[in-house]
Amino acid sequence: MLEAHDLAARRGLVRLFAGLSFRVASGQALIVTGANGTGKTTLLRMLAGLSSPESGEIKWNGRKVAPFDPALRASATFAGHLPALKDELTAEENLATLAALAGDVVSRDAIRQALDGVGLTHRRTLPARVLSQGQRRRIGLARLMLVPRPLLILDEPVTALDSAGMSLLGNVIADHLEKGGVAVAATHVPLGWPESRTQSLALS
Repeated sequence: MLEAHDLAARRGLVRLFAGLSFRVASGQALIVTGANGTGKTTLLRMLAGLSSPESGEIKWNGRKVAPFDPALRASATFAGHLPALKDELTAEENLATLAALAGDVVSRDAIRQALDGVGLTHRRTLPARVLSQGQRRRIGLARLMLVPRPLLILDEPVTALDSAGMSLLGNVIADHLEKGGVAVAATHVPLGWPESRTQSLALS
């Protein structure tokens, strides 16, 4: 379970939000919406343990967590709005690197299966610089499948994805929630995630 109590955030002299509270139970997703500059990415980074709120507290599984808390970081996968890829590495190499950075040792066969699962069978050995933005995004989807974590935090996850890619992401998230995971995503567009498992939070 992920909880936030009276969170507040500031960027310079500008207050982004205050008094923000919510709870996301096991098997549930939270969709964060709002105009540019309302603090969506700031909130997601806080929930991932990457930055500090101005005030308030965050709890993971009932325990208050501080920024850079090892237990929270070990439980979460954070995917920013830009793919974290090195242009000169292949899709396979990038995926292996992302897994290693998460502290996981994965086999080459597992990497290939994950890339096959996101439709990159014939792009596995190409450098990332020659891939389309949508194909680069699919490497990120493969990462979610290859290195599962109970808490997924995704910033604009459908950017550059076509309808097939959006459907694939939806299937990954539905499976994650069915297994009791928690997901939080910031978005400007409908994601099509299971309505019965989804709650919304609008920042303004």
